[in-house]
Amino acid sequence: MTNSVIYDAYDKLKLDTPAEGVLRITISEPGRLNAVDAAAHRELGEIWRDADRDDAVRAIVVRGEGRAFSAGGDLSMIEEMTRDHATRLRVFAEARDIVYNVLNCSKPIVSAVQGPAVGAGLAVALLADISVAGRTARIIDGHTRLGVAAGDHAAIVWPLLCGLAKAKYHLLLCEPVTGEQAERMGLVSLCVDDDQVHDKAMEIAVRLAGGAQEAIRLTKYSLNNWLRLAGPSFDASLAMEFLGFTGPDVTEGVRALREKRPPSFG
Repeated sequence: MTNSVIYDAYDKLKLDTPAEGVLRITISEPGRLNAVDAAAHRELGEIWRDADRDDAVRAIVVRGEGRAFSAGGDLSMIEEMTRDHATRLRVFAEARDIVYNVLNCSKPIVSAVQGPAVGAGLAVALLADISVAGRTARIIDGHTRLGVAAGDHAAIVWPLLCGLAKAKYHLLLCEPVTGEQAERMGLVSLCVDDDQVHDKAMEIAVRLAGGAQEAIRLTKYSLNNWLRLAGPSFDASLAMEFLGFTGPDVTEGVRALREKRPPSFG
């Protein structure tokens, strides 16, 4: 561990240093495809600031434990958001932190995407500076299927990466994208065979950790200004997403997911 005191509070994220200067963040809920519950959602918002403050960290790898990156938000957390205004406000602030703290972390971030990547986990995967996806990875923004607007990271990054027409197609229809398709669309940086994802992500992180740190960080900052320009669109889309948690569609969306059937919206 680089600076264990900084990371003592983390429980849902496993943290280790597999190479000098590289912090590896593992979303760890393998029995549930690394679904993000309330605690994990909070930690995904906070870890980037702590890693940024750690002088021993020069690059970051983020991955999911086992064969999945993350299956998205835990349904119990979503149901609580539909019932309680204070919960909605808290999760709204955390969702905003996830996006802006990844964006503003000065250290380069590499995501290793295997299996399903949905929700808050997908936000991290696609906002990472370099994203490495397995050929059969399954990338899906499931918001409209759930009955909630595609806020989260969607408006800030999808149109920039793959263009507005493709973004609308996949966000409005919740149409899944494989890792291979995602690379062709420009949604991820690189696609490799599934069994090479973690090794390739580590290889890239080690190269970044060994590079000229000031030059790398200033380049990241400059390039991310394209995303900062979309900040107002992101803020509005996130507000619209959370407005949806007050309506009836999300209740049907959650029920349909629990019952493993297509939703029937009014």
